[in-house]
Amino acid sequence: MRDALEGWLASLKALDDAAENTITAYRADLLGYLGFLTTHYGDSTGIAPLTRVTLSDIRAWMAHERRRGVSARSLARSLSAVKSFTRWLAEREGFDPTPVLSARAPKFQRKLPRPVPEAAARDLLDTVEMQAREPWVAARDLAVVTLLWGCGLRISEALGLTGTDYPLPEVMRITGKGGKERLVPVIGPARDAVAHYVALTPWKPEPKAPLFRGVRGGALGPRPVQKVMEVARMQLGLPSTATPHALRHSFATHLLSAGGDLRAIQELLGHASLSTTQAYTAVDTDRLMEVYDKTHPRA
Repeated sequence: MRDALEGWLASLKALDDAAENTITAYRADLLGYLGFLTTHYGDSTGIAPLTRVTLSDIRAWMAHERRRGVSARSLARSLSAVKSFTRWLAEREGFDPTPVLSARAPKFQRKLPRPVPEAAARDLLDTVEMQAREPWVAARDLAVVTLLWGCGLRISEALGLTGTDYPLPEVMRITGKGGKERLVPVIGPARDAVAHYVALTPWKPEPKAPLFRGVRGGALGPRPVQKVMEVARMQLGLPSTATPHALRHSFATHLLSAGGDLRAIQELLGHASLSTTQAYTAVDTDRLMEVYDKTHPRA
């Protein structure tokens, strides 16, 4: 069983270029599933138990997971991993995967992202800059937050910039999830904010060293950025959903609201699926119809 699992994970990494975090999550999901089958069948010899799983067995496993307190969302992800693994194994072992593939995922309420309104995003940037006592720390926080909203970067991508990336070009090559690269235009205010930070920081950019530093000179982690956003949103009376990641949502939503093309925004965000980009945007129906009426050739 474990050999089959490792073979499937290796194929995901080699062929699908899956991110390391994805591999880790899938391994945990499948180990739990395989452990259940071993107990359920009382047989862990070879892969035979995997070839005779029935829909009833899958339902028993799902019920077992729910009794353990696994949420519907997490169970849906685990079932997706089990289906992918079973499909891969069936192609190699020649058994019918239909019983597993026909299992339905539990329903759950998807938490749609909540972007920050444009005016509130501007206020956040102004307020973030006023939090730190040290001018260079204030400039650092503003530079990071500006990259999130102005360029749609993930916080890990912004904090992953090194001295080699400075000065920021007009178009920057970003390596995102799964090692996938994309080109991101860097707006003038973002370049200016980073340049202002570099002019003030005690640690000047060095090749391969982190561009953004903590107060002791080490690499800046996400927590200080999250903390300064927490304080700023409390001062502005914004909801707890106004997080650093919400600024990335806002980047996409504000572009689409201004008439941007959804597929172009997908490229800027580095999403593999257009449906993911759609979930990131929150433009009301009236605005969508306005864009439709203005751009449709037969309007």
